[in-house]
Amino acid sequence: MALKSHKIVKLLKQNGFVEKSQNGSHLKMYNPETNVTLPVPIHNDKELEHGIESKILKQAGIKQS
Repeated sequence: MALKSHKIVKLLKQNGFVEKSQNGSHLKMYNPETNVTLPVPIHNDKELEHGIESKILKQAGIKQS
């Protein structure tokens, strides 16, 4: 699937997450309904490694297609 970080952020926002804060190259996304906070690496808009992408989506409760 290999998504870029801005696509992951967009997908998280569509699923109820909001931007909480940013520290360096990591953006914290927060879902007030589930009380889940996830760090999303933002590195010059490179594609995220599959393992990192999968972990973020799994923790967010988003099924991969």
